[in-house]
Amino acid sequence: MSALMTIKRFFAVPDDPDLVQAQARAFSRQVPLMYGILLVNSLVLAATHTEAPELLRLVVPGLLALVCFIRITMWLRTRGRPISHEKARRLLVSAVLVAGILGIGFSWWALSLYPYGNAYQQSHVAFYMGLTSICCVFCLMHLRAAATMVALCVIVPFTAFFVMSGNPVFGALAFNFVLVVAGLMSILFGNYQDFGALVASRAAIERKQSETQRLSDENNRLANMDSLTGLPNRRSFDRQLSETLAAAQAAGSTIAVARLDLDSFKAINETFGQITGDRVLIESARRLMALRKADTFVARLSADNFALIMQGDLHEAGLRTRGEVLSNAMRLSFDLPNAIIHLSASVGFATSRPGDSAETLYDRADYATSIAKREARGAAVIFSERHAKEISKVRTLEHALRTANLDEEIHILFQPQFDIALNRTTGYEVLARWRSPTLGDVSPAEFIPMAERIGVISRITQTVLRKALAASARLPNSLRLSVNLSAHDLASFTAIGAIVSMVTRAGAPCRIDFEITETAVMRDMEQANQALLSLLALGSRIALDDFGTGHSSLTHVQKLPLDRIKVDRSFVAEVTSDPTSRAIIKTTVDLCRNLGISCVFEGIETEQQLDALLGLGGTVMQGYLFGRPMTEDMVIEQLSSERKGWQAHRNQIFGAAS
Repeated sequence: MSALMTIKRFFAVPDDPDLVQAQARAFSRQVPLMYGILLVNSLVLAATHTEAPELLRLVVPGLLALVCFIRITMWLRTRGRPISHEKARRLLVSAVLVAGILGIGFSWWALSLYPYGNAYQQSHVAFYMGLTSICCVFCLMHLRAAATMVALCVIVPFTAFFVMSGNPVFGALAFNFVLVVAGLMSILFGNYQDFGALVASRAAIERKQSETQRLSDENNRLANMDSLTGLPNRRSFDRQLSETLAAAQAAGSTIAVARLDLDSFKAINETFGQITGDRVLIESARRLMALRKADTFVARLSADNFALIMQGDLHEAGLRTRGEVLSNAMRLSFDLPNAIIHLSASVGFATSRPGDSAETLYDRADYATSIAKREARGAAVIFSERHAKEISKVRTLEHALRTANLDEEIHILFQPQFDIALNRTTGYEVLARWRSPTLGDVSPAEFIPMAERIGVISRITQTVLRKALAASARLPNSLRLSVNLSAHDLASFTAIGAIVSMVTRAGAPCRIDFEITETAVMRDMEQANQALLSLLALGSRIALDDFGTGHSSLTHVQKLPLDRIKVDRSFVAEVTSDPTSRAIIKTTVDLCRNLGISCVFEGIETEQQLDALLGLGGTVMQGYLFGRPMTEDMVIEQLSSERKGWQAHRNQIFGAAS
């Protein structure tokens, strides 16, 4: 009983109104074409069987052709016209029934012609049934039941007739026909499912568009509101700030903007989950609204950032009082169902000035907030003239860096790396220095982070590398030079390609090594690894700089193709006083020895530090004790002095031996 129900469901027309309408539209285009091909093929078959009785040559094909003409007319009348669901369904049901009837009728007629023909005419019958049925199945592909009905009503009599004909060629042809139809039906079923899914998708889109239109007014309201907290969002804040500032400037008054940033909010999400984080944000918004004065506008700008537009008493003492109130409100514990959360909030204030735009005023509040997070975390900072000068300096520096002629303004210095075991300098770290024609000498601590932020760090890297390659050609062959790579360099195929090209053009052997930091590889470990492998292929060596300061140093040692580890100066500075630092250094030395890579210690400034490191197994040293950053001329002079000292020591040894 279940098998019969399954067969009935398979051959039934679907109930989905959208699918039925789509099938009817597809049939109105395809079925007339199918009947046209069927008629032409049938007429040609009848014309070639001249020895058959007139009943089979004229009467039967005429009746079948009449049915085809009626069906063509019926389907053409529906083309391009809207029809009801019930009518479309009736048309499809009739299509399934007619497909079976005509399939049997045309198959019987074609096989009836078989005895009246010669070998060629009999082959024509076989090709007629095979090719015409395949064409019909394709034309009926959007209605699975009709296509299957045609396939069954043709393939069963076709196969049975030709297998029993006793002709092995026709038997093989029948077998091939079964395989072709089986493959065709498999493809058809897949396409039918895709067609149904496409129709369902289009219907869903249409319903969504209708719903979107119905809710347009509501969406317009929600577009200006933060769905989580119910506060106005960034879009609403920007519009309100522009309007309030324009009104204040027209009245000759001032307004203030405060940006409040929850400190370490990301850790709450990571520790307690996003649901708890959302509850903290909701409660924070509630507290801000509870403290809001009648003339204050409160908005949520992004994840943990809120902003206020204030009017009224805006002198410095009043703003400080408001800042304390806001900060104290956020220090109160957040008593949630699954946790008690404690956090703080940093607040930045900025008051409007004549000629301010909304963007300028907000930028000053944003800068004050960044100062608060850096210098007065959990408290409030009011934008002052000092901050204005800092911003002006930053913008001046940024402009100078963007427009700098790096080839002329960037120069390099060299800091020696001394191998105690060999008692000589084995290499130098290449350091970038910038001498601006307008700003003078700019500290690397200032221009390197800015270059990374504004996207010119790769240009600086390439300038430094070009100068290092030129210097390497003039220095002794035994020396290697180390160049630092930034996160931007490692993450960019273009930047790495330019570096590889420069080193390749310089010629072999390569005496340039590259230093990377742990933070530089954290963005994309896989890409960084590929970049480093391409550098290793040049003959370069890779050093991991500032080892021990990252979050997963050992992971980087395990996954990256390293030749050298440079222990951060923070451990070296405390090696004489901190047992933990000594233990870390000892472990690092043992790790490098076991991995077969070298270990360099940075920031050595005293003999006591050197002695301690030697006692822990260190050999390669870098720091002011062995030389400050120097020019190329100073490098040559240092190497000359070093050779003379080593030669004198050698002569002393051999002289004593003689």
